[in-house]
Amino acid sequence: MPELLSDEEVRSQLPEGWERDADEITRTYGFEDYLSGISFVTQVGEVAEEEFHHPEIVVGYKEVEVRLTSHEEGGITEQDIRLANLFDAEY
Repeated sequence: MPELLSDEEVRSQLPEGWERDADEITRTYGFEDYLSGISFVTQVGEVAEEEFHHPEIVVGYKEVEVRLTSHEEGGITEQDIRLANLFDAEY
């Protein structure tokens, strides 16, 4: 089971463009149009399924918000940071 990261570890490992929101890390990705955002959600979903770690995703007209946390551990772990980097690679 992954261990929670300390506040300093989260700060130092948080990928560019991501923010901390309490027990989660979040990023809002912008897109040219709605269907580009939907395509991104599909790619993120495939990565999440492969990693068996699933984010909360909110789809807007030209943006997609992704929120990551490790519910079982009660906060942010290396797995969340890893997925954030993988999602950024899809963007």
